[in-house]
Formats: sequence, structure tokens, C-alpha cells
Amino acid sequence: MKNQKTLKLCEFAVLVAIEIVMSLTPLGFLNLGFLSASLLTIPVAVGAILLGPLASTLLGLVFGAISFIKGFSSTTLMTAAMYAASIPGAFVVAVVGRVLMGLCTGLLVKASQKIRKKGILDNLVGSLAAPLLNTAFFMGLLMLIFYHSDFIQGLIAETGISNPFLLIGFMVGTQALIEAASCCVISTAVSKTLQATLHRE
Repeated sequence: MKNQKTLKLCEFAVLVAIEIVMSLTPLGFLNLGFLSASLLTIPVAVGAILLGPLASTLLGLVFGAISFIKGFSSTTLMTAAMYAASIPGAFVVAVVGRVLMGLCTGLLVKASQKIRKKGILDNLVGSLAAPLLNTAFFMGLLMLIFYHSDFIQGLIAETGISNPFLLIGFMVGTQALIEAASCCVISTAVSKTLQATLHRE
């Protein structure tokens, strides 16, 4: 029992380190030329699958905290506009959204493990849920808090799309699908390999 707890703590520490390294280096992003897909939900998904909701929630917190801090020096137009409009609002979008993503991913994995303890179901659920929920919470909170900001209203005027859901699709549709597919494949492969290696099944 003690060895199992030590192993889990070590795994969690490694995932935190990986999240930090990926967040601060190009390793966390897949450059496709016309867009950059984030891979930063992979440690969160793997944590949910191997360690459970608490670990994935804390990994989501690490992801969000780094993202929030990096936002102060970001040169992207949307991030700069968000921080100029409301720093507390930016904190909710960057940090709270990622914590909720980690928590919900962990809970979905836990529920899938009750349905089918052995197999690949929990791997697929966690690997797909993390990137999709990350996009959903980030963009949902962004629209909820900043819909009336100059940036969003300017985008609405430019595109003619006033429906928040359609606007989200316009802003991140293709990128969200690529991120979900990439993270799902990598997270499933990593978590399945670790499960087999550590005799978790």
C-alpha cells in the first residue's frame, strides 16, 4: 500500500513536471503552419486515467496558472484584449476553466471505469474529454465574461456572427478538432502504455 502511494506521488510529480515543461517550451504545441494546436491537455488526461479526479484537477490548476502568468506577456490580440478588459476575468477564463476541465475529465474517466474497468474505454474518454472540455470551458467562459468587450463586439461586427456558439465555432472550430484528435491519439497511447507497464489493469 505504501509503495503504491509512493508510486502515485511520483507519477503525479512527473506529470506536473511534464505539464510545466510543455507549457514553457514549444513541446506543448503542434505547429501545423496555418495554426498551432495545443497539446497541454495531455498530462491532464493521463493524470485522470492513471490517478483519478484529484490529480487531473490539480494538473488543470498547474496548466491554468502557467497560462494565466504567460498571458501578461502574450502578444496575441485576443489575450491582450482580454487582459486589458479585466484581469480577474482573464483569471477565471485561464485558471478556473482549466480546473473545471481537469475535474470533469477525471469524473468522466472514473464513471467510465465503473462501466468497464478493463479495456480502452477510460483511455478514450479521458483522452478525448480533456481537449474538448478545455475548449468548451475556455471559450464558454470567454464569451460569458467578455462578450460585451470591444474585442468580441469588433469581431461580431467584422463577421456578422452574433450568436456566441456560432462565433466560437468560427474562432476555434478547425483548431479544436485538430487538438482533440492529436491529444486523443497521444494521450491514449501514453496512458495505455503506462497502464500495461505498471500493471494497473
